[in-house]
Amino acid sequence: MSSEDQITVGEYLLRRLRELGVGAIHGVPGDFNLAFLDLIDNVNGLYWVGNANELNAAYAADGYARVHNNISALITTFGVGELSALNGVAGAYSEHVPLVHIVGQPSTSSQKSGALLHHTLGNGDFGSFEKMSTGISCAKVLLGVGDEGEAAGIDRVLRECYVQARPVYVGLPTDVAFKKISAKPLERKIDLSLPENDKETEDYVVKEILKLLHSAKNPIILSDACAIRHRVTGLLHTLLDRTNLPAFVAPMGKSSVNETHERFGGVYAGSVSLPQVKEVVEGADLVLSVGALKSDFNTGSFSYHTRQVNTIEFHSDHIKIGYAVFPNIGMTHVLERIIDEMDVEKIRATTTATEDVPKLSNSTPTTPQKEILHEWFWPKVGQFLREGDVVVTETGTANFGILDARFPDGVIHVSQVLWGSIGFSVPATLGAALAAKELDADKDPKSKRRVILFVGDGSLQLTVQEISTMIRHNLSPILFILNNEGYTIERYIHGETASYNDIAPWKFRQLLDVFGGSPDKSKNWLVKTPGEVESLLEDEEFLGGSGEGKIQVVEVVMPRMDAPRALKLQAELTAKYNSEQ
Repeated sequence: MSSEDQITVGEYLLRRLRELGVGAIHGVPGDFNLAFLDLIDNVNGLYWVGNANELNAAYAADGYARVHNNISALITTFGVGELSALNGVAGAYSEHVPLVHIVGQPSTSSQKSGALLHHTLGNGDFGSFEKMSTGISCAKVLLGVGDEGEAAGIDRVLRECYVQARPVYVGLPTDVAFKKISAKPLERKIDLSLPENDKETEDYVVKEILKLLHSAKNPIILSDACAIRHRVTGLLHTLLDRTNLPAFVAPMGKSSVNETHERFGGVYAGSVSLPQVKEVVEGADLVLSVGALKSDFNTGSFSYHTRQVNTIEFHSDHIKIGYAVFPNIGMTHVLERIIDEMDVEKIRATTTATEDVPKLSNSTPTTPQKEILHEWFWPKVGQFLREGDVVVTETGTANFGILDARFPDGVIHVSQVLWGSIGFSVPATLGAALAAKELDADKDPKSKRRVILFVGDGSLQLTVQEISTMIRHNLSPILFILNNEGYTIERYIHGETASYNDIAPWKFRQLLDVFGGSPDKSKNWLVKTPGEVESLLEDEEFLGGSGEGKIQVVEVVMPRMDAPRALKLQAELTAKYNSEQ
């Protein structure tokens, strides 16, 4: 084989990542990945992000993947680096986010000899750390180990990452990164097609679903996170348009349905839902549940009042009809057939298809307020948002507040309701902004989508360093910092006056200066009253900042013990659930 037909393992991996749409490579350099990082410049379209730490890098890769609706890449070094990233990788696994975790490892000879190297446990065992990733990876390859060729191993895990929408682990020893292999496999793209369902089982499932759908009087659609992650939102909207059924979303599914659609009814989270939403959803005699992740914060602490016998669950790897589970039957092919084979006229004649749906409005309370209260602020946020915005909300106050804001069409919502790691949102905003920049590369600056973060003062303190990375990459998100003097969500759950829910007060409007923001590319704002918020949201400099490439911080001063409607209800349920024996 000639040298022209060969490629290093490291460059093969990078070229495959680029083929799958990856641009940004997140991570932190370390001596077991440094030489590999040199290869990034060999692949047109790839670039190194360089994060403040590995945990932030994992969060950023998560946010990047969600906005791209595709895979992302994270590179860490052996031991100390990869373990620092695991919380973020676990969050991606929990919430079905496809992330490729590449770990630069010591050379194969060092591993075979059991050398007492730095970043090890000092016992000659080089397998301990990758084993820790087993439970949070849907596939794994240790390059240079075993009989599977490097190219085959890379292609296998990248396919699984995309198809299963979950993280994979790639172990890359320093010497294997520069091993020469055949470049011929690159002539054929990785097969990303979904596995075919067993035809006989699929036929039966479709027949049973259609029977229930055609006999239902009050069917509804309930969309959740995995409708987004497993890329069926297009099918979901086709189903919605053809049937005219009312569509609702779970908190994790917010933005999976166009909220300007005339049949969008709002957010359903069990007892945390608005009364008019509860009435329609819980009165349905058939619930078409698409991509559900029924966690506590996503269901109002498991307070769904829908009957399982009247529910059809569509998942990426199984279908559930009532209490009957059909494993290895993926929802994509089933939804395609339901749309093609259903009796549209019969469904459009049902009660729920002909009646009005609840309307989630962005109307604010008319009672004059001196302070910025959540019941006023979040509908005002809904008015401020525009088509195509990327909205990132932090675990806690912002996650619950945003439920009462109605989104314009095309908004992408990034949150972490299930894993719920405090601090996720700031690095996720970095990843989201990088993805948005790539997607809008050919657009006029003033028509590019905005990236907007809502984060509490407490959560910000965990991962604030990544603001410096945003500045370094000339990104221009709007960062709303909700200053309510500490961990308000936890005060509501337990310890209202406890010192462990307090934080050190920061001078938030000096952060951009500290992290290197130039005066012409950064701007700070402070709002303490509704009137000041109104003025800000009409300010031409503020509104034009993103288009002019300015990163902006808005400090929003709010009462210490005020909270969104949904958070108050959820906190009460959580406290009760935690206290049960």
